[in-house]
Amino acid sequence: MLYITGFTVYSESNSTNPNESCQMSMHIPRIPGIDFAAVGRQLGYLEIEHSDNENDAAVIPSPIAVLSGGDGPTVLLIAGTHGDEYEGQILLQELIRSLNPDEVTGRLIILPALNISAVREGRRVSTVDRANLNRALPGRADGGPTEQIASIVAEELIPMADFVMDIHSGGIASEYVPSAFVYQGPTPELWAAKTAAVAAFNVPYSVVVKPMLKAGSISGAADRAGVPMISTELGGRGTVSLQILNRARSGLRSLLGHWGVLKDAAASVASGAGSQSNAEAPTRWIQLTAQSPVHSSMAGLFEPVVELGQQVMAGDLVARVHSVEELDRPSKDFFAPMDGVVAIVRHPTLVNVGTTLVNIAVDHGTIPPKGNHVPS
Repeated sequence: MLYITGFTVYSESNSTNPNESCQMSMHIPRIPGIDFAAVGRQLGYLEIEHSDNENDAAVIPSPIAVLSGGDGPTVLLIAGTHGDEYEGQILLQELIRSLNPDEVTGRLIILPALNISAVREGRRVSTVDRANLNRALPGRADGGPTEQIASIVAEELIPMADFVMDIHSGGIASEYVPSAFVYQGPTPELWAAKTAAVAAFNVPYSVVVKPMLKAGSISGAADRAGVPMISTELGGRGTVSLQILNRARSGLRSLLGHWGVLKDAAASVASGAGSQSNAEAPTRWIQLTAQSPVHSSMAGLFEPVVELGQQVMAGDLVARVHSVEELDRPSKDFFAPMDGVVAIVRHPTLVNVGTTLVNIAVDHGTIPPKGNHVPS
C-alpha cells in the first residue's frame, strides 16, 4: 500500500508478472466509497463529523458525484458554497443526472451542495457553526464542520484537479450582473488560462478583483495550488433567473469543452462552432476596487435610484435611504464614487449604518485588464 498526501493509492493486483499492469484505486478517507481512479459514475458523500446538543459524533453528508471516462483532465465543479445561491446548484444537479461517463474525457468531480447545512437552511452560512465556507480555506481536518469541508477541498480535491469552477450568485442579500468572477494573476500563465476560460464561459460580464482578494476563499486556494479557476456571480436575490440560468447552462458546457473534459463540446470548440464570435456578444470586463462600494451612513429604507448594469458617472445619484421612525428627517442621498457600471445592488430594503447599497465597477470593455501578477 502506497500512501500519498491527501489520499491513498491501493494496488489491487497480486500478480508477480512485472509486465502485467496492476489495477489502481484512489481513495480519500473522508469520502468513503468513492474510488477516484475508477471509470464510470459514482455517487457518495463527504462525511463531515459533528457533535452538538442533539447529535453525538454524527455525520453531515455533503453529496459528491464523480464521472470518469478514463484518461484526460480532472475538473472540479462546486456549487452551494453559500446555501442561498441556487443557479449553480441547479446546473450541477442537472449535469450529474444528464451526463454519461462515456461522454467524459478525463474526470469530473462535482459537489452540487458543498455547504450542505447552509443549503438545507437556504442561508449564506449555516447555523451549525455560522462560519463562511468561502473564507475558511485551507481549513482544519479536526475543526468544526465548515473547517472540515474547507480542508477536504483545499488539501485533497483542488490538488487533484487541473481546473476548478465555483459557481456563486448574489444570494438573498444582493444581485450581481450575470458574470464570471476571477482573481487577477497570480502568474502570467494562470491569468492567461483564466481569461481563456472566461471567454469560453461567455456570460455578459466578467468581474475581476485584485490577486488573493480573500485568502480564505476557494479562488485563493486554487491560486496557491497553481490550478486555473474561475468563479461566477449569476444574479441573486435568493431566487433563480431563467434567462441567466439558460445562458450559464450553455456556457458551462462550452467551458467544459474548452477544458477538454466533454467530448462533444470539445469537438465543437475545436471546430469553432462554440466560439464566442458565433454565439453571444463578447464578455464585458468590469473591475471591483476598494472604491467600488457605496456604504450607507444611515439606517432605514433603501431606495435604489439606478438599475443593475447601468453606466454612471462620478457624482451621479445612485441610492437614497429613508428614515423609518423619524418622520421629519429628510432622506439621505448617496452618489457614485467614480465612473463605471452598476455591478451589484443590494436586495433587502432595510439597511443599517455600514450596509453596502451598490457597487460601482470600473468598465474595461471587452479587453481583459492586465494580470497584475504581484499581490497587492
